Amino acid sequence: MTHKKETHEPGWNFDNSYSRLPNVLFSTVNLNLVSAPKLIVLNDSLAASLGLEAAALQGEECVAVLAGNQVPAGALPLAQAYAGHQFGNFTRLGDGRAMLISEHITPAGERFDIQLKGSGRTPYSRGGDGRASLGPMLREYIISEAMHALGIPTTRSLAVVTTGESIIREAELPGAILTRVAASHLRFGTFQYVANWGTVEELRALAEYAIERHYPEVEKDEQRYLSFFKGVMKRHASLIAKWQLVGFIHGVMNTDNMTISGETIDYGPCAFMDVYDPTTVFSSIDRQGRYSYENQLRIGGWNLARFAEALLPLFHENQEKAVEIAQEALYEYSRLYKQNWLAGMREKLGLFKEEAEDESLIEGLLSVMQKYRADFTNTFRALTFDKIGENVLDGKPEFVEWQKRWQERLGRQSESKEASHELMRNSNPAVIPRNHRVESALEAAVEFGDYKVMENLVAMLSKPYAHLSEQEAFCTIPGPGSKPYQTYCGT
Repeated sequence: MTHKKETHEPGWNFDNSYSRLPNVLFSTVNLNLVSAPKLIVLNDSLAASLGLEAAALQGEECVAVLAGNQVPAGALPLAQAYAGHQFGNFTRLGDGRAMLISEHITPAGERFDIQLKGSGRTPYSRGGDGRASLGPMLREYIISEAMHALGIPTTRSLAVVTTGESIIREAELPGAILTRVAASHLRFGTFQYVANWGTVEELRALAEYAIERHYPEVEKDEQRYLSFFKGVMKRHASLIAKWQLVGFIHGVMNTDNMTISGETIDYGPCAFMDVYDPTTVFSSIDRQGRYSYENQLRIGGWNLARFAEALLPLFHENQEKAVEIAQEALYEYSRLYKQNWLAGMREKLGLFKEEAEDESLIEGLLSVMQKYRADFTNTFRALTFDKIGENVLDGKPEFVEWQKRWQERLGRQSESKEASHELMRNSNPAVIPRNHRVESALEAAVEFGDYKVMENLVAMLSKPYAHLSEQEAFCTIPGPGSKPYQTYCGT
């Protein structure tokens, strides 16, 4: 019997393709050492999928890398430059508290950015300290992993390391660094940056890089930059529909937080909706509701228009003609979104084929849910398991009428009742990162050093469609006396 040789190598396989782009796009950075790094969370399953050895990542040398205290062999740390429309206002930005260590190539040949968030000052810090506190880093870990389990494209979290140092925000807080894994950190704002402060050739170089990395299927298209834009638009129409289908509210849909890969990024002021209310906003600074649940579709289109503006010189040398090309392409966005959203809502209701009245049926349910302040996730879960008696909608005249329409609609399809039930089981999660549950986990970890609450929560969130009996306790909504939930940026 052969025994596998024990290895202490983590398995990093680094490349630095971004550093080969024009210098306007990044700055190399010096390490900002921390005093006492300690690994507190490691995502073993993500490590395995990347071809990394979890045991080796827990070693002192690897923890030093994850803390930004050491550069691993083959890496070239840098901070990326980008711009962005933040709440509609355009500004020059960049990685002010993040460092791209390198790109890791997996054994399967996939390329992922390995980025440290909270690693200290960079040339783009704009007066900030470049650090992050423990609570928000753990929060991003929890929610990004929950999003992945829900089947929503997202950046992921490999590890959280405490720094042994305090940072000053509204109070003195424990410092921490998150290791974020992404298909890339290219953003709409990356293109906006080059369009405003670079040359057309630098913009073209960035577009070619993005195509090669994320949209190789359009490389041979005669109008490949337009095809590239349409590819990005298609992914975001799908992404935002997926957000809506689980009640996720991003909270900060600035153009610098929209990725070219179509992944969800930046888990600062985000949260999941409990009671169904399209006007729901969680961010403390979004006083006008710009990034409310009901506005996510519109803002996605607005952001895509800003991205298209940055690409105009590549669409056509004549600006008027380029604008015409962009506008024509953008007309497709709403249709693509609705197509994705309707398909997803049909699945949530166990419907296999399209009928003309489906949209009216779906909107009818949402209207009743809004009127009676029904919980979004639990209502679809109750429909899935025929437990509407436990829901606030039970016996309401409007819901009784709607349920009759729904049953008639189900009766017109050839698929069995069992098939519809299975479709609904696989489309309606039992658990989401309930805000009060997330806060309890963070309080236990940050205030008392107890990570078991968080570990249990993450375990329940890792199988949202399993509908296990032990998940029942994680389906409860906050009590009637709970204060409105609020989230914060820049923590």
